[in-house]
Amino acid sequence: MGGGAKKELVKEGGMIRSSMIFSSLTLVSRFLGFARDVFITAKLGASATPAADAFQTALAFPNLFRRIFAEGAFAAAFVPAYSKSLEIDGEETADRLAGDAMATIAAATIVLTVVCCLAMPWLMYGINFGFADDPVKFKLAVILTQITMPYLPCMAIVALMSGVLNTRGRFVLSAVAPVVLNLCLLVAVIPQHDPVAAAYACSIAVIVAGVLQAILLAWGVKRTGARIRWRLPTLTPAVKELVGRAVPGAIAASAVQVNIFVSSNLASFENGGRTWLATADRLYQLPLGLVGVAIGVALLPRLSRAVHSGDQASAQSSMDQAVTFAMALTLPAAAAMAAIPGFLSDALYVRGQFTAFDGQQTAAALFFYGLGTPAFVLQQLYSRAYFARQDTKSPMRFALISMVVNIVLGVALFQVIGVPGIAAATALASWINVGQMALRLSRRGDYSPTKATWSRLARIGVATAVLAAMLIAAGHWRALIEEPFQLFHLNGKAVGAKEIALALTVAVGGLAYLPLLFATGGLKLAEVKAALRRRTGPVEEDLGNTPSGPGLL
Repeated sequence: MGGGAKKELVKEGGMIRSSMIFSSLTLVSRFLGFARDVFITAKLGASATPAADAFQTALAFPNLFRRIFAEGAFAAAFVPAYSKSLEIDGEETADRLAGDAMATIAAATIVLTVVCCLAMPWLMYGINFGFADDPVKFKLAVILTQITMPYLPCMAIVALMSGVLNTRGRFVLSAVAPVVLNLCLLVAVIPQHDPVAAAYACSIAVIVAGVLQAILLAWGVKRTGARIRWRLPTLTPAVKELVGRAVPGAIAASAVQVNIFVSSNLASFENGGRTWLATADRLYQLPLGLVGVAIGVALLPRLSRAVHSGDQASAQSSMDQAVTFAMALTLPAAAAMAAIPGFLSDALYVRGQFTAFDGQQTAAALFFYGLGTPAFVLQQLYSRAYFARQDTKSPMRFALISMVVNIVLGVALFQVIGVPGIAAATALASWINVGQMALRLSRRGDYSPTKATWSRLARIGVATAVLAAMLIAAGHWRALIEEPFQLFHLNGKAVGAKEIALALTVAVGGLAYLPLLFATGGLKLAEVKAALRRRTGPVEEDLGNTPSGPGLL
């Protein structure tokens, strides 16, 4: 292998390594998030109590705007602009841009928060019209959402500071921040016994977590040597240009969030519907957060640098590597959700106030989300290819089209199969969105997978198909797998058997998948070694890290 090829492999490994750093810490957060959801579903329930749907509304509404403005369009427009300014204009100018941008987004989200809190009694009719028939649930949802809304400006600050850290090659604190939220929610919900009291405690914990996350990221940015100073919002030419680039992205993100909004509104007509969707959503968010977001976070700064320097070969290899690595990790998770959704939902969530019926409905939604999970991840990666080229208009158009598809299908399928139909519509609309993005990139000559990449994706598909067959068999013989573990009983029921059986099934499936993946050639051992290898010299500079290592805080 020539020197250039070796360097490229190490560079690609560096991107994977950054992704793995982010993913490893995100994995900790996701496990805490899972523990959080186990306690929340057990304490709040779903269809049997109004507290669960009310709290899911309170959690989702500020997150809707966070995804549109803070972590969505504004952050996507900010990272390439900050990266370019850091490379061309120097640290002082780049940090001034970051300070102005932070003041602008913070002021905008504070105003939005105040308006929403004041108007919440009327907004709730639009957010969850189905709650109108239940005055208790309606009032509780209004109060809890008013409590959680200040989380939005905190997350706006966190998202911008995460962009500064990621551009400078620091990924740890961005991944640690969600851990703070999950810990706060766990501390709040565990002592509670009454569903309504638990909902209030969790809502207050969201605000506490937001403040702590903002403080943590501000400390991290200061440690890098960046000088992001607090100031009054000023629409400088650079900020105006940033806002101009963010607006189409905001419209695109709004389209995605409108899909979520419509889905949630439909689900509100079914008692427990919002909680079923949110619980299923948590499971598919695991691969999305661990893989799609993590690789996307590591990909965007490197891809931006490659595009700005005109290095098409590096841009191509970055995307190929990201898509291959993402699918190698995503497809087995998708296979599990589609092959054994009932096993997953029952073992993970059915306990306490969360009934067997709630588990069945969650499983039906999870099946469709499993089919859409690869598309959810690919959306994250393909959108970076546009953002790196500072093109936010194309994703906007594609998102609007998929929004219409999702709404039409969601309304139609909800009439036929209920809440699971909403998940089916979301999955199909996401695949349509990915298809549009991929076709446009190919036609422009910006990116299309190489033949070698297509070959490797096919091999990953073969390994995944074998895994899916194994999981289907495990689901069929689930009773036999659980039987040896029915040792402990409480009130006449076996305790721990289904949880142990699921853990064993997942462990065996994971151990079988890895050899299959390497045997088929879907993933190469050299790439994994490169991802884990400590980098030296100019490669580290290319990845924005310090000469001493990966730049961890």
